Amino acid sequence: MAVFSLEKLLVLQERDSQRLAFEQQLNGVPREITAVESKIAAERTAIEAAKAEWHGLESKKKLLEIDIKSAEEKIAKYKTQQSQVRKNDEYQALTHEIETTEQSISGLEEQEIGVMLLSDEAKQRFAAAEAELKQNISGHEGRIRTLQERAKQLLVDVQSAQVAVDTARPLVPEPSLRIYDRVARKPGHPVCVTVNGDRCGGCHLKVPTHIVVQARAGLEITTCDQCGRIVYWQA
Repeated sequence: MAVFSLEKLLVLQERDSQRLAFEQQLNGVPREITAVESKIAAERTAIEAAKAEWHGLESKKKLLEIDIKSAEEKIAKYKTQQSQVRKNDEYQALTHEIETTEQSISGLEEQEIGVMLLSDEAKQRFAAAEAELKQNISGHEGRIRTLQERAKQLLVDVQSAQVAVDTARPLVPEPSLRIYDRVARKPGHPVCVTVNGDRCGGCHLKVPTHIVVQARAGLEITTCDQCGRIVYWQA
């Protein structure tokens, strides 16, 4: 392989590598955006849980208030009935109902106080979580906008890099280009590597002496007998 052919291959490889790097970065942007969106969703779930806890306690407090009001109405009804009865045993029975209901109200009021305290604490937790959430989401949304802008720029970079590759390809002799394309289809970059001592710079396996000699001469395309990469000698 003539020296000028090697130089053109290395130019093509450099531009190909740049194109691949831009493509990999571009392909990674959606994953990064999805990861940020997952963080937003997780934080929204957390805030909804805090909100549900608070609202649940508020609902429980309202139910207790309804129960207390209902019990108070019962007492009022019993007292009205007391004023109308004439028999002592009926009067005593209503007195017992009033006392029992008053005890029930006392218990309900204790529960109401406990629920009110828990509700206040839950409300404070929700308010704090909501404030933090808004700040975090603002940061996450800013990150998403940055990634979206980066994706636009990377798309331009990929297109420019592809133009550079397309410009370099016709300058490489057809036999060299065929070998380059065949090796480039395999996983792993670069295609053209140096011979380091008696080892391929790509797969790092030992190559036969005649390959080292051919690479040093630089008069023809030389490939590694193990990985197929194009190898060349670098003084």
